[in-house]
Amino acid sequence: MRASTILPIALGLVLSLAAGFMVFIWMQGSQQKPVATPSTVEIIVAARDIAKGSKLTEADLKTASFLPATIPGGTFNTPQGLIGRVVATPVAAGEMLTNGRLLDDSLQYGGVSTLITPGMRAIAVKGNQILGIAGFIRPGNRVDVLVTIEDERRTKDKSVSKTVLENIRVIATGTELEQKGDDKKTSSVDVYTLELLPHDAEKLSLAATRGTLHFALRNPADGEAIKTPGTNVPETLASLTPARKKVAVRPAKVVEVITGTERKHMRFAQ
Repeated sequence: MRASTILPIALGLVLSLAAGFMVFIWMQGSQQKPVATPSTVEIIVAARDIAKGSKLTEADLKTASFLPATIPGGTFNTPQGLIGRVVATPVAAGEMLTNGRLLDDSLQYGGVSTLITPGMRAIAVKGNQILGIAGFIRPGNRVDVLVTIEDERRTKDKSVSKTVLENIRVIATGTELEQKGDDKKTSSVDVYTLELLPHDAEKLSLAATRGTLHFALRNPADGEAIKTPGTNVPETLASLTPARKKVAVRPAKVVEVITGTERKHMRFAQ
């Protein structure tokens, strides 16, 4: 083989080896280069489900890592300043606690007052297990309020039962002790707190003072308004009364009796 042929072949082989060596060095360097870990920020989140109106405690809070780009405004990095704040909306476990989901930090009381919708009023009435449908009424339920009351405008049958409020939200239930009789013994009385418009609160106050209340529990999906005339004692007693049978009355026969110059008409029932 001529030298002019061998020289190009040898040069090509050397260049190929050099290129392969360069690629090998580059790959080794890229494998050893550490992958950059994205930076995260520790944010305070709910450690468990927190109900609206609850006052935050240390057990309600924990930290979680988030990418800076995913963090909204108003979050907290430490629990300081959060303990004792009142939750304005329900918070699920793992959700961020933001300033917009809390009441103003000057409001540290919590409780039922934070559950009242702006523009509404809360009013409590005493009852019993019958009024509360044997204990089935719970906060969040919707009820109609019925009252049995003496209607002074009526001359007789003054007792009237009427639905006076409907689709009312129950925001709290509880019990309190009251003294009965002269023996200084106490007994428990159920208390129901309802959320009402101001003029409806006036109706409930009057009904609770002058009459006897009853609650009718509603299906949460039933928002239909139904107007009723109410009922009194005769109408209630007439319920489910069988209809009276009508007796056919036959017309009486009329007979004319002539005696001399006198005429008389006599009727005979058939």
